Amino acid sequence: MCLGVPMQVVSVGDDSAIAEIDGVRREASLLMLSEPVAVGEYLLVHAGFAIARIDADEAEETLRLMREAFDSGDTA
Repeated sequence: MCLGVPMQVVSVGDDSAIAEIDGVRREASLLMLSEPVAVGEYLLVHAGFAIARIDADEAEETLRLMREAFDSGDTA
């Protein structure tokens, strides 16, 4: 299964950003996005690439659902 994870931008470089979620920071390429990204925005990050910009409400709801699913205690 592949997941895109909502992450908040903490810094922006030329073609990449550093994004964070739950204290974990990752570099994400911005080459797939057509418009500039700003610190504080949320990105959907998959395999090291920012694949979409999402609003804060959508990011928080997605993260809530992901945390709920991962914390459910299921061990498949």
